[in-house]
Amino acid sequence: MHDIRKISVMENIHDENDHIAVHINEELTEKGIFAVNVMGAPGVGKTTALKNLIANLKALKSYVIEGDIESDIDAQALRALGIKAFQINTFGACHLDAPLVHNAVRNLDFDGEGILFIENVGNLVCPAEFSIGEHCKLLICTVTEGSDKPYKYPLAFEKADLILLNKVDLLPHVDFDEAFFMKGLRALNRTAPVIKVSGKTKEGFAEAADWISGRAAEQGTATHGHSHSAL
Repeated sequence: MHDIRKISVMENIHDENDHIAVHINEELTEKGIFAVNVMGAPGVGKTTALKNLIANLKALKSYVIEGDIESDIDAQALRALGIKAFQINTFGACHLDAPLVHNAVRNLDFDGEGILFIENVGNLVCPAEFSIGEHCKLLICTVTEGSDKPYKYPLAFEKADLILLNKVDLLPHVDFDEAFFMKGLRALNRTAPVIKVSGKTKEGFAEAADWISGRAAEQGTATHGHSHSAL
């Protein structure tokens, strides 16, 4: 009888993506650009948060890559404020990937060191699974979503380096159990700072901007002419 062997060959579907992501990270680091992967569900206020963060970064140059399934509404709003923004439309895909971001990085005109915010497609699942060359992951969630999100969407909370709890001005008007939320979050992630912010009152964004600029300084990017303090 012939000796029949069955060999299963499985290739990690993330391999090519991760290879490109490493290249993006190296390229941005060499340019002095600190990249932030901004994640969050639809309607949590990602673009409004970016406007407030950029306003508090002040002297640091900021750039934005906007990821949406359709439209360039957010990119137009950012450009109207004088912010360099490049639009990516995925036309159905629920997240950005490294090849898409690599193309955007090549086409975005960086005219100095600074911070690149990559606003991912509104989704609490897929964006957390794909590296896109970022130096850190920023997760934005809201009190209006409910306090159970760390339990239902653990990967995004587990991988986040910084978490903004947005729309805290609405706390008196919504049923949000902060202790329950923090218990679930800390079971997944013991180190990420959680900063309460409000797009309406501007609360918390100065602190968040300080954290980002501090991390950029630690990374050795976006540091010329500035002094930063990490929290």
